Amino acid sequence: MPGIKGPSEYSREPTRHPSLVINSKQPFNAEPPRSALVTSYVTPVDFFYKRNHGPIPVVDDIERYSVSLNGLIETPKELTMRDIRSLPKYSVAATLQCAGNRRTAMSKFKTVKGVGWGISAIGNAVWGGAKLADVLELVGIPKFTAATKSGGKHVEFVSIDKCKEENEGPYKASIPLFQATNPDADVLLAYEMNGECLNRDHGYPLRVVVPGVIGARSVKWLDSINILANECQGFFMQKDYKMFPPSVNWDNIDWSTRRPQMDFPVQSAICSLEDLTIMKQPGKVRVSGYAVSGGGRGIERVDVSMDGGKTWVEATRYQKPGISYVSDDTNSDKWAWVLFEATVDVPHSVEIVAKAVDSAANVQPESVQEIWNLRGVLNTSWHRVQLHVGHSNL
Repeated sequence: MPGIKGPSEYSREPTRHPSLVINSKQPFNAEPPRSALVTSYVTPVDFFYKRNHGPIPVVDDIERYSVSLNGLIETPKELTMRDIRSLPKYSVAATLQCAGNRRTAMSKFKTVKGVGWGISAIGNAVWGGAKLADVLELVGIPKFTAATKSGGKHVEFVSIDKCKEENEGPYKASIPLFQATNPDADVLLAYEMNGECLNRDHGYPLRVVVPGVIGARSVKWLDSINILANECQGFFMQKDYKMFPPSVNWDNIDWSTRRPQMDFPVQSAICSLEDLTIMKQPGKVRVSGYAVSGGGRGIERVDVSMDGGKTWVEATRYQKPGISYVSDDTNSDKWAWVLFEATVDVPHSVEIVAKAVDSAANVQPESVQEIWNLRGVLNTSWHRVQLHVGHSNL
């Protein structure tokens, strides 16, 4: 693609916030301190997790940058940034979450393969850009189309960046065409994040944002869009990010038996307390964190326990200040997380637990043992932290 620097330029790393917890230097993967996630409903760009599978590309000439649309369509097309910016602009509040969020905790039960993540491989941003449904109309695909005349049923996104899993080829992923052409699905070709131009870490100059779906499908540094008859056959669609039962191991795994993971399950985590927090004396404690579910499902309830899950209190939930949150209400951001809060009395050392219930009554599983899988994806078990008071023991 024109305007892309050569490999030697990849070594020019972006400037990043010093408080980020670096989980991998090459490729660069980092998450913010958990406490940063509950300081605001919209996650500041500096504190949005960084997830990469290869070196971060440099697009040095935006005037020469373009995205090609090819495949099972009648009129292939090259789109410049000017073309994309000429389409109606939409702003969508959407939470992105790495499928490996909370992997480290899963690995403590039984070792898994993958980059270790705490509870902060997640963030909520306001993305600005053109709807993919509008872009696809430029190549003759009407809204709400399940298949093109040539048999295209999937939309593949191919990145500029290269990764070893693709034999130094580009990262790629796909979503169903019907989702891509449904304007209510809010799939964006985004060029802004929180009202500012995308930075390199987050996909400059253009990325895909697929709300309600694991972050692996929101391809950054977009190079091309292909209309395919079948799902993308890339590594991260076919040999990763699939949910296997605990009985599957590296000796008996058959990747073809599972579909690529798309929607993420209901999830919550406590951010105001570390895995182990020490209090000098008994008193009141504020327990706050995030809760989110995939597929546009709202959060119906967040429960907090002060005794390891024997008894529960309901936390308050909120998104935007001053606006009451009701799950699946038109005034709520359906693709975005809620923050929750409960103030509780702590008379002695306790295990504090949080679990969320979404608007379809899906609830987080109690233990990681039930959902353990060899790649350590989708750890949505009850989130537990320990709070020690003085010198007492749990």
